[in-house]
Amino acid sequence: MSVAARRRVLVVGIDGVRLDTLSRLGTPHLDALAASGFLAPVLVEPGTPTMSGPCWATIVTGVTVDKHAVWSNDFSGNRLSVFPDFTTRLRDAGRRTYVAAGWEPLVTVANGGPLFRGPGRLSHVAPAADDCAGWEAADELVTVDAARVLAEQDPEASFVYLGAVDETAHILGCGTEYERAIVRADERLGRLLAAVRGRAAYAEEAWTFLVVTDHGHRDQGGHGGRSDLERTAWIACAGPDVPVGAPVGELRHQDVAAQVFASLDCPPDSHWTLDGRPFTVEPRAVLLDMDGTLVDTEALWWRTARVVAEGLGHPLTDADTAAVVGRCVEDTAVHLWRTSGTGRPLGAVVAELDAGFLTAVQEEATALPGALELLGTLRDMGIPAALVTASPRPVVESVLKLLGTESFQVTVTADDVDRTKPHPEPYLAAARALGVDPASCLAVEDSPVGIAAAEAAGCRVVAVPSLFPVEAAPGRRVLTGLQELVELLRAGRVPRP
Repeated sequence: MSVAARRRVLVVGIDGVRLDTLSRLGTPHLDALAASGFLAPVLVEPGTPTMSGPCWATIVTGVTVDKHAVWSNDFSGNRLSVFPDFTTRLRDAGRRTYVAAGWEPLVTVANGGPLFRGPGRLSHVAPAADDCAGWEAADELVTVDAARVLAEQDPEASFVYLGAVDETAHILGCGTEYERAIVRADERLGRLLAAVRGRAAYAEEAWTFLVVTDHGHRDQGGHGGRSDLERTAWIACAGPDVPVGAPVGELRHQDVAAQVFASLDCPPDSHWTLDGRPFTVEPRAVLLDMDGTLVDTEALWWRTARVVAEGLGHPLTDADTAAVVGRCVEDTAVHLWRTSGTGRPLGAVVAELDAGFLTAVQEEATALPGALELLGTLRDMGIPAALVTASPRPVVESVLKLLGTESFQVTVTADDVDRTKPHPEPYLAAARALGVDPASCLAVEDSPVGIAAAEAAGCRVVAVPSLFPVEAAPGRRVLTGLQELVELLRAGRVPRP
């Protein structure tokens, strides 16, 4: 995914799927989605009736029932004109949106609807009869039409509703036929996912998939009460913003719409007063580069290397960037020694670089804007931090006087590993010392060399470019600076790649 990758979202709503039943069935498509991201329980909130109307309204508007005012399956008296669904808000913002559903109040004026007031495109197939067969047939036609639109058209945000599972529970209870209906819904989910993945432009797109249910059921079928079986719903999500198996915070139905906006890089207007927030995949640790990321030493390092190179008869140019920026002293010394053809011993070049850089850091280094605030924010949030740098230990000790040794639980320098950046060993060593999986860590880097090391270790990366530009990529988010990272963390929005 390049910086220009086109973000897309597909939300599939499957009505009335009990989590305990789902967990014992073979649902390969939903299972694969969960394995690529997560599937986690959601409890219908105390003030929300465990009914389809209120729950779906909360899911697609991002606000709670006291705002959207859908209190039952009769939508009359709603405030959906004030708190519209995400497809309508996005269409109003110039985005292409699509809804496919069979349940009439979602897309028609029946019973005080529609819930979806203005998607850009709509597929509606009402069941011929309000029974299991009628709903299965309607879901099948909805799936066929939705798969065609997803494969051939270009909706940026889509919602597809499947209702047969819920209807089966109402008529036959939560027995064998209910389980078979869930398996059929999973098969339809698989066809929707296959349609997306078969798109001609899929390789240039970044898709987020969300699957959600609204409520559970009593054993005999039915809902509307406050039992755990009725209140327990679930959300599954996979996409470029969701590391595999990463822990998520408490999930709520209203978070689905907020995540849709976040996945499309469409910040919600504060006047919308959303109650939801994007899914928080909190890093278990933050691993921070030093030079050019926290302190302004990258420019000092380039200057030091330039002075040494000129003394060797080799003026630095852009062609030397990859061998200097983000590299350790030894790597840079070898590069200068080879390219200059000097007769000086390699050890002398190393020593000159070492001494010159240490002196420059001791005399001139300052913390970059937002660095101290970021470290303080991580301490306040209880997120462990590690300093991971290609600089030697004496330079790091000098910088720690500036940043505060108490800011880091672990420091990994060039002297602590056999292979330094761009090899992943420094980041792997830091994660190991903290006792966390690299995949659950957020690395903060400024240079392509450091980014390569962090990504090779399996970390999510936030890039804050210093001397040279950095492009976004899968698992990598580019920010304007550390202050933006601080604001995202404080807002509970862990930076998304």
